[in-house]
Amino acid sequence: MIKIFTILILITSLYGVNIQKPTAKFISSGAVTDIVYRDAKLYSATDASCIDIFDTKTKKIIQKIKVSQIKDFMGDIIDSKVYSVDIIKDKILILSQAQKGARRIHIYENDKLELIIPYTEKLFIAKAKFVDDNTILLGLLSNEIISYDLKNKKVNYRVAISQSKFSNFALNEDKSEVVVADESGDLKIHATKDAKLLKELSGQNLDNVFQVDYKQGIIATAGQDRRVVIYTLKFHSSYYEHAKFLVYSVGLSPSGKIVGYASDEENNVVLFDTVTKTKLGTFGGNKMTLTNILFINEKEFFAASDDKTINLYKIK
Repeated sequence: MIKIFTILILITSLYGVNIQKPTAKFISSGAVTDIVYRDAKLYSATDASCIDIFDTKTKKIIQKIKVSQIKDFMGDIIDSKVYSVDIIKDKILILSQAQKGARRIHIYENDKLELIIPYTEKLFIAKAKFVDDNTILLGLLSNEIISYDLKNKKVNYRVAISQSKFSNFALNEDKSEVVVADESGDLKIHATKDAKLLKELSGQNLDNVFQVDYKQGIIATAGQDRRVVIYTLKFHSSYYEHAKFLVYSVGLSPSGKIVGYASDEENNVVLFDTVTKTKLGTFGGNKMTLTNILFINEKEFFAASDDKTINLYKIK
């Protein structure tokens, strides 16, 4: 019996890996594509034609912002996938799927949904975020970035980043810089004011970078080559950690000292210290491929996936 008990303990230690479970769950209307946290509210972009707004204290949806359904290529009415959401003051920016594979941009303010960029503009936008009250930044699948003036409804600039397909972008805290990732594995940092190229980062990711984050001068990548790359701009240094599987999602804590990444086929999130490289824990309970890892602070983070459930974790 003692031998059997010992073997069971060994199996648990080898395969259980002390995987921490969520402390709370938020159930969205559809698969979650993007999340934003602001003032104790969680904003969830879904593939069900809506943004769900949660009260993080009650864990319940307190508001839904609906965009219209669309016709697919067969003429059938289907839900519009919301690709990204962002907030500044009382404005909510919504990027969603439109007719004929194109995209559209809405602004929700004062209980009104205003169409800013219609699908007839034929812009294949992959991501949209606020730069300031009057400016949004768009990342196109063609790997161009567009700065758009909301007040005058005009393009400030449109710049090609490279010949590679666009993957993702992330803004720094004051939104003066944007780091753009694409299928080449290289990163390019541009000034958001005039699109001036400030820096290129290369040589660490060897393939497509699915996602990127940028906090306190630290940049983290999620790579198809199973690499999580950490760039520290202040010291002109970089290194990578190797994951067990394709790294689909990555997120940095507000200080940039902690990084979380999608680590394996079980959709677990691994956290490690970006300075010491010390592993801080493994967090499980995600049913599908991770789409977002978003830190509230240094002790709590959300993980969203192609499932309806958004998990909240606490770091012990």
